[in-house]
Amino acid sequence: MSALHGQHLLLCVCGGIAAYKACELVRRLRDAGASVRVVMTENAQRFVGAPTFQALSGEPVRTSLWDEQAEAAMGHIELARWPHRILIAPATANTIAKLAHGFADDLVTTLCLATRAPIAIAPAMNQAMWSHPATQANIGTLRARGVAILGPGTGGQACGETGEGRLLEPQALIEALKGRPA
Repeated sequence: MSALHGQHLLLCVCGGIAAYKACELVRRLRDAGASVRVVMTENAQRFVGAPTFQALSGEPVRTSLWDEQAEAAMGHIELARWPHRILIAPATANTIAKLAHGFADDLVTTLCLATRAPIAIAPAMNQAMWSHPATQANIGTLRARGVAILGPGTGGQACGETGEGRLLEPQALIEALKGRPA
C-alpha cells in the first residue's frame, strides 16, 4: 500500500507552462490512492482548463475565492480543513512571493494561510527568475516556516533556456511526497 493511500491532497495549480504536468500528477496521485481536489489560480486557467482537472480528480475544481455557491458556507475554510497536505505545483515566483509575505488575495494563498496541513511547493519558472535573490529569499522564508520545497529540476525550459527552474516530473513529486509525513 502506498504512503499516499487514503490521504486527502489539495493540489494548487499556478499559472505557468508547467501547469500541463499537473494533469499527469493528479492521475498519479489517484493511482497512489490519494483523494485529490484541485484549486487553480486565474492564470493557471490560461494554460489548462478546470474541466480537465475535474475529469481527472473526480472532484469539483475551485478557481475563485468569490464562488458564491461554495462560499455561502465559508467554503474556503472548509476546503482549508479538508487536506492532510497541500501541494502547490507548479509554484510560480509570484505565488511563492505572496506566500512568503503572507498575502491572501486569491483562493490559493488564502487556503494556505487558513490551513493547518503541511504545505509543499514545487517551483517552476525561468532559470533567471529562480536564481534571482528575491526568489531565493522568499524560498528561504518559506523553508524556515516549514514549507517543503520540492525541486526545482534542471534542464531545458519552455523559453529555450537551460538551467535550474523546471518543475520536477510527476513521478519525482510523488516519490518526494511519499517520503514526507502528512
